[in-house]
Amino acid sequence: MAQNKFRLIKEDEKTCARLGQLRTAHGVVNTPIFMPVGTRATVKTCSPRDLIEMGVEIILGNTYHLYLRPGHQVIQRAGGLHKFMGWKKPILTDSGGFQVFSLGERRKITESGVEFQSGIDGSKHMISPERAIEIQNALGADVIMAFDECPAHTTDREYIENSMKMTLRWAKRCKETHKNANQLLFGIVQGGFFNDLRKESVERTVEIGFPGYAIGGLSVGEEKELMYQTTAYTAPLLPKEKPRYLMGVGTPQDLIYSVSCGIDMFDCVMPTRNARNGTLFTSFGTVKIRNAKYRSDFTPLDPNCNCYTCQNFTSAYLRHLDSENEMLGHRLKTVHNLYFYISLMRGIRQSIKIGTFSKLKNDILMLFQTGQNRSVADSS
Repeated sequence: MAQNKFRLIKEDEKTCARLGQLRTAHGVVNTPIFMPVGTRATVKTCSPRDLIEMGVEIILGNTYHLYLRPGHQVIQRAGGLHKFMGWKKPILTDSGGFQVFSLGERRKITESGVEFQSGIDGSKHMISPERAIEIQNALGADVIMAFDECPAHTTDREYIENSMKMTLRWAKRCKETHKNANQLLFGIVQGGFFNDLRKESVERTVEIGFPGYAIGGLSVGEEKELMYQTTAYTAPLLPKEKPRYLMGVGTPQDLIYSVSCGIDMFDCVMPTRNARNGTLFTSFGTVKIRNAKYRSDFTPLDPNCNCYTCQNFTSAYLRHLDSENEMLGHRLKTVHNLYFYISLMRGIRQSIKIGTFSKLKNDILMLFQTGQNRSVADSS
């Protein structure tokens, strides 16, 4: 199995932030990186050309949804997920674990795996660690994830510990099943918000051995400070020479804080989902485009932004499209938010390179906590 695909280029002197590169079968990914979420083989409202023009280097696909529809066999016959969706750069697929465990009473967990009922047609299915790898092998993503259990953040310690240990057993089964050297299989660390369980999970997952490691079980409804504390504790325990992926996170302040803890990879639906709901990220804070004050605002949404939306349309037009629920509005808002995230990560990488990351971190945290009129572009 392919190993040592990650190159650590530089570490920040004042924080644990890292600059690196991950080599995959479909190209190099510069880290720290944000991965737009393409749940059903599409980043909602955006074409692959849109994503390329934004500077997107890698996207995420969802194994659970693609397994149910159109089916991994269909995608395999199409030549894999890259050809199916017309995307030539790297793809990461999650194992489907989070979605399965979110089904509540419609799923049953055993040592073998998870039995669940489809939310589409009520049909019954079973995903085991072996099955999760087989599905992801068929999809053909560059980076695939081990099958894990993601307990609710309110679960008691005994359940969290037993779940973590089962995730470890599942990780071994995933590694034994995975045979495709062109796909990097990442292990997932669990353990809830108990430091000793996180430490044990890290140590035993590293013993199994993977080319990359993810921190799972965060950003699932817990208090923000608890998520930050767990990230800050867990990230430095992971191997320095391997990429570190924080799953399902998050806001601009989440990203910058987690980078300072040593995280390299992120994914989240926030920029795309928020865009469709009229919440936009700018260099002077968060904008609610549905606010009446934008009805006659004939200036760009963000004068500091070089995205297609800001270079060609006004806030008033975006508000109009949003109020009419026009498809173009959803696309333009999504293009802007994703461009903001991609530019933010590019700025983070540059700041680590030139030694100004701490200043950028402070500026971003202040900007999105207070909404002060401070340009992100001026901070890097």
